[in-house]
Amino acid sequence: MATFIICIAALFASLLTFFSGFGLGTILTPVFAVFFPIEIAISLTAVIHLLNNIFKLFLVGITKERDIIFRFGIPSMIASFIGAWTLSKLAVNGIIFEYSLGTLVLSTSPIRFCIGLLIILFTLLELIPRFKSIHFDRKYLSIGGWISGYFGGLSGNQGALRSMFLIKSGLSKESFIATGVFIACMVDVARIPIYSTSFFNKNLWEYKWLLISTVISAFTGAYLGSILFKKITFAFLQIIVSIALILVGLLIGFGFI
Repeated sequence: MATFIICIAALFASLLTFFSGFGLGTILTPVFAVFFPIEIAISLTAVIHLLNNIFKLFLVGITKERDIIFRFGIPSMIASFIGAWTLSKLAVNGIIFEYSLGTLVLSTSPIRFCIGLLIILFTLLELIPRFKSIHFDRKYLSIGGWISGYFGGLSGNQGALRSMFLIKSGLSKESFIATGVFIACMVDVARIPIYSTSFFNKNLWEYKWLLISTVISAFTGAYLGSILFKKITFAFLQIIVSIALILVGLLIGFGFI
């Protein structure tokens, strides 16, 4: 049942990336977190995110701007390594607070509280129009790369911040999409080795069947999105998903999940 739910979420999330502000990691990480420890959820999502972005490069083309890759992508890649290292340190810390609701005793750790808060924050960034209208001048590309890359490594959420810095870079629509996907791949390549060595006693391959089935689902969603839904906007659906993600963020942060 867990595999089925995760696969449906992957298909839906991958499809949604083509016509909304949401990224695959924004939706898939909380779903994985229902069934796995949060650090494992982020790691598994990163693998699927990388493979899905490679597939998307074949769908949208590999046209990319070398200047953007150098000024934004390389800092993002380095910062994601640091963010992933930070996550590994948070994961070894104990309980930060414990409380009770009636007969139910709950507790949360630094990593769960941090990731829950970040899920809520990045959901709001991708939902609220005022945040969507925030754009940064091209001269801040390197700073943007460091910021978005760090949070990409720490929580897997980077798309909203990346868009804020790239939207004013003078890229065509095609280049904007392709460059963003390529940079996301760079971030994933940097953070996955840290996740693998920090959070898995053996390696990610022990989850091979779950990963394979989820990747196929994500590929299917990406393909359907590129063919059928390029001109569709689901504003109401986006609001529903946002509410669900904020709720999941609260449940993770306060120890329910």
